[in-house]
Amino acid sequence: MDRGRSLEDDRSVHLQINELRKLSEACGSNNIFELHSSPENRESNAESVSSAPVVRAPEKKLTLFALRLSIFEKSATGLGTLGFIWATVVLLGGFAITLDKTDFWFITIILLIEGTRIFSRSHELEWQHQATWSITDAGINSFRALRSSSHILIRALKTLFYPLSLIRKKSQNTREITQVDHSQLGRWNHARAPTRIWISSDVPLLPYGQWVFLSRNISKVLYWLQLLSATACVVLSSMKLIKHNYGEVQKGDTDKRNRQSALNIFYALALAEALLFLMEKAYWEWKVIYCKLLEEVNKECEFGPSGMVSIKRFFYDAYSRCVNGSIFDGLKMDIVTFAMDMLASNSPDEQLIGARILRQFSISERYSDDTLQKIGINLSVVERLVEMLNWKDPQEEEIRKSAAEILSKLVGKKQNCLRVAGIPGAMESISSLLQTNRSSGDGADEIGEKNPILDHANYSFWTFNHLGLLILKKLACDHDNCGKIGNTRGLLPKIIDFTHAGEKLLRDENVAPSQILTVKRSLQVVKMLASTTGATGKHLRKEISEVVFTISNIRDILRHGEKHPMLQKLSIEILTNLALEEEATERIGGTGGVLKELFNIFLNQGIPEHQNHVRRAAGEALAMLALESRSNCHRILKLQALERLVEALEVPLLRVNAARILRNLCTYSGAECFYQLKGVIAAAPTVLKAIMSEENKLQEVMVGLAAQVFKHMSCEESSMMFEKAGIKEEELAKALVEILKKYSHPSAKVPRIRRFTIELAIWMMNDSVKNVYILKEMGMEKELEGVLETTTELESFNIFSGTVGLSRHSTTIHSLVETAFKLLIPTSI
Repeated sequence: MDRGRSLEDDRSVHLQINELRKLSEACGSNNIFELHSSPENRESNAESVSSAPVVRAPEKKLTLFALRLSIFEKSATGLGTLGFIWATVVLLGGFAITLDKTDFWFITIILLIEGTRIFSRSHELEWQHQATWSITDAGINSFRALRSSSHILIRALKTLFYPLSLIRKKSQNTREITQVDHSQLGRWNHARAPTRIWISSDVPLLPYGQWVFLSRNISKVLYWLQLLSATACVVLSSMKLIKHNYGEVQKGDTDKRNRQSALNIFYALALAEALLFLMEKAYWEWKVIYCKLLEEVNKECEFGPSGMVSIKRFFYDAYSRCVNGSIFDGLKMDIVTFAMDMLASNSPDEQLIGARILRQFSISERYSDDTLQKIGINLSVVERLVEMLNWKDPQEEEIRKSAAEILSKLVGKKQNCLRVAGIPGAMESISSLLQTNRSSGDGADEIGEKNPILDHANYSFWTFNHLGLLILKKLACDHDNCGKIGNTRGLLPKIIDFTHAGEKLLRDENVAPSQILTVKRSLQVVKMLASTTGATGKHLRKEISEVVFTISNIRDILRHGEKHPMLQKLSIEILTNLALEEEATERIGGTGGVLKELFNIFLNQGIPEHQNHVRRAAGEALAMLALESRSNCHRILKLQALERLVEALEVPLLRVNAARILRNLCTYSGAECFYQLKGVIAAAPTVLKAIMSEENKLQEVMVGLAAQVFKHMSCEESSMMFEKAGIKEEELAKALVEILKKYSHPSAKVPRIRRFTIELAIWMMNDSVKNVYILKEMGMEKELEGVLETTTELESFNIFSGTVGLSRHSTTIHSLVETAFKLLIPTSI
């Protein structure tokens, strides 16, 4: 916010409120049975942007006020300097001998008090700069003070209001913490720890009368000295200008001819200078005390009670610049840049001020866009925020918390997300926010117990856990960041530890929302990591499944989490993604009760309608776990759920996933389970009707299931099923040819439909020679030729991870087409 222009330039900050896509869905939910866009498109900055109303920058009122004060101040100082020169050169230099005794002493007294005032004014900034530490002595502890003693804060703010007691230059002090006043130990919950360095505001300049000679009090003495000197100057100058008793001038006395005029000029300059100074003080008192300018700006900035410290420091900095340099220097300041400078300071007090300002502006709808943009392009500030995440001293709790909140907002945008993750040690710093309290085991044959995390009286561990998980959740929207999270030592086990939720927690109606939120965020992070594509995703899924608590924690949520459907859905989606890896699939199936709990959710008709998304997710997970896993297929058959799966084909909500599960059972169970799968024959009429009447995904899975179901039937049984369904074989043959015509090219939405169609056609031709003639007459041969010309890799896989195919079919589509041709060609010989 450049303020180096006209005072009447009413430029405004144009802000936009970014409505980030909800991350509670973990950057979108993709179906792994369909080809979909790469997760790189799951960017957190894929957001809808709406224009916000134009808002003024509140700090412009303060910089303008500082400018006006500096005009008074510099004008008064200029007149005072001119009067000083006039008195010393003209009066005392030219008329010293001829001056009346009273004029001589009046001039001497005025010069002394004005000299003292100018001297005190020039040095007041230095003393008041030191006095600023007394303000932040109160401010540094206000984070805890607000919890316990609001009246103390009011008293502190009254002290802070004291005019001209806080003017400061840019701090060059090192990080300093010293012994605080013992009176504050009882008022604040936690006092600052002592160090080896003095705080300048607490230095006793003399060994006696220490309270008077504290540096923080000297600025007050100088302030009152200036007021008294200015008042005295007004009184003395006015007396002389009114009485004009400068002594008699003898006729012909040329030495005293201009004495009266010279004295009038001096007294007028002294009076004008003193009046300007008093007008400045009056204007100050009017704006600050009566108009409450600082409170007004603080309210517009939404800083709250503790924000008065920040507002005062910003204002006194702007005023100091206007006084010490050009009067326009203060106009170039804006509060965000000021806060970033404070954040980079070595003083904990200034760091706290900077952190408070940036935190509040980052979470404010009106100011967040502009603030986050400025922070994001300043790499040194971002690095500083990341560094602050490692500060575990209880004295720095609010600074650390503010830094974490700022980063949680900052990483919501893709470009900032990449900058943060690219900082060396950033992931380790974020990991330091997570406190799991798992003890180390006594030996290699055991794992340490996880102790409950309790907030300390002076430290909120759960707050940092929430913020750490939130930052990781937003970072995980980027593919490369997922790899960095997985490669950070000890971070993945920490995240998985937070997914633990026992029966007591999940079924407690009075459970704290923060505990459920922690579990939810950790599950979201794990889900996003597990859904990562490519070699990175493969490595992450392996790492996640190898943590011994991952699957058992998820099982507990499935078993006891009926009151928390969102947690169940996230848990199920994690299992679905982990099942992309063969080893993880076996671990999931081998963990007692997981498959059973998934079936209980999938086939549970008592689940409310608004929780249907959980049932669908459970079905998809079961289909994945049965895919190419003979052991899991056997486990599912032992659950005696085949009949219920066949019935589920009639339920619109379940039919797609039920068909997938049944097809995988038929395909991968092996010959030894042939008789156990005889019950699947009952699904044939339902499957045939769906093939004839449905479209898209449901038609695809039903055609695929039909190709496997009919393999378990004899010719007589298949004929009976056609009769039961009320469908003739000619009608089915026509439907298959129409499918191949409709999908003349592979479809990303139904990539396997042509393969399944050809498989079902092959079964029909093997089942009856009559079907060979029917298919040939309907143009099957021509459609198969078209398939050969248009087939792609898309049709070679069962599932997909992004645009990468997984689980390649054992039989290529070319081989299937050739088999079909061999069955069709003999009819033309």
